[in-house]
Amino acid sequence: MDATYIQEQIKQLKNDIYRHVQHKTLLEYTGYPLVNEHQLFYMLLPFFNGDEWDDLRYEGIITVGIVQASLNKHGLIDECDATSKIQQLTVLSGDYYSGRYYEILANSGNISLIQQLSEGVVKRSEHEIRVYEDRHYSLDDWLESLRVIETEFITRFYKLYHYSEYTSVMQTALLINRLQNELLNYKKGNSSLYFQKMIENFGSDRLEFEHYIQKEIDHLADKLKDSLQSVVLKDALRLFIDDLLFSQKLERS
Repeated sequence: MDATYIQEQIKQLKNDIYRHVQHKTLLEYTGYPLVNEHQLFYMLLPFFNGDEWDDLRYEGIITVGIVQASLNKHGLIDECDATSKIQQLTVLSGDYYSGRYYEILANSGNISLIQQLSEGVVKRSEHEIRVYEDRHYSLDDWLESLRVIETEFITRFYKLYHYSEYTSVMQTALLINRLQNELLNYKKGNSSLYFQKMIENFGSDRLEFEHYIQKEIDHLADKLKDSLQSVVLKDALRLFIDDLLFSQKLERS
């Protein structure tokens, strides 16, 4: 197994997710579902590392990818132009994806995963709602919200199929990835609602906020190193994880 094989399997998973939610009109107006290849890698991590794997588990990660795409689409709604045709279709695309993943799970009879994903939708939505609430959250609270948004469904998939030994590595790596992307967009003047709320709560100047976020990324990188030492992983996977983080550093520089 090498990086090329890993990337091919990630690409195959992405295509399988697209295939399950393909709709000509939605594709024309709203594009492909929003899937994160870093998340796809961690969905497949137990498979790559040689753990027990079967069609039911693979079908499960397809549905995890679809539910994440559903909520990602809903997150793109423009409050200022929510009545436009594209915005309405974006809402419908999120609803359509939601229906598809429940249909897939219902047909498979995988009640346990239905329960886990349903609870995950509630928890993630609670954290996404925070950006619209008129209350103060600490920066640690915001970091926790980003962690939940990025990792909740994969965490639940791991728990259900007894892959929890990978949870710390997955959660830490995906939070690093999210913060790196957020910081990069912030420096380009394109902050997300989450970063805008974090800045409001931080209550200091731009450079000090950037320094705080970078310090948090560095702290998480140290935590990831410790987590990697405590889990048995194939060398190719360790290298791939390092490459994912290194590619993000290059984008920021």
